[in-house]
Amino acid sequence: MRISARDLLPPLERYTERLILRPFRRRDIEALYAAVRDSRAELAEYLPWANKAYTRAGAAGFIRESMRSWREGKAYDFAIRLQERPDRHVGNISIWHVSRTSRSGEIGYWIRTEDTGRGVATEATREALRIGFEELSMHRMVLRVAVGNKASERIATKLGFVREGVLREELQVGGRWMDHSVWGLLDHEYRA
Repeated sequence: MRISARDLLPPLERYTERLILRPFRRRDIEALYAAVRDSRAELAEYLPWANKAYTRAGAAGFIRESMRSWREGKAYDFAIRLQERPDRHVGNISIWHVSRTSRSGEIGYWIRTEDTGRGVATEATREALRIGFEELSMHRMVLRVAVGNKASERIATKLGFVREGVLREELQVGGRWMDHSVWGLLDHEYRA
């Protein structure tokens, strides 16, 4: 399927009550690397890339890929920043198309350890849903949550997602296979 310019998400900052969600910039390398480094122990529990081998070069590669994916309309990665501290990286949130034909998308995120438990992920995910349903005209949005990640399950429930099932041994993290629960939200459920 060919993507037209009108189907691309404009690379603009989005604001919520407390947050700025914005496309990554080349100058974000050090802030991204520092946030991952400071949160590596907790992130490594659920994310295969968050390991001791993560480097500044890895952060730079992610940002290059993020910028390219945005231009090509494949995925939209946002740096999460607090409005009161816009230079400090708080986490990432991404939206990508699972199927353009079915207007189905997925959201993924991580939050810096010292900023968890403050509603940042909920607020950022709420905005990602708005972008997905209102700006990208999605019909369905999905979250995949590692089984046992109670904090992300609470976010999904709070935002109205429905738990649809479990993908068994879907992802290998740190040498072990992890199950993920699938949570879905439909456009008419979002609008209600």
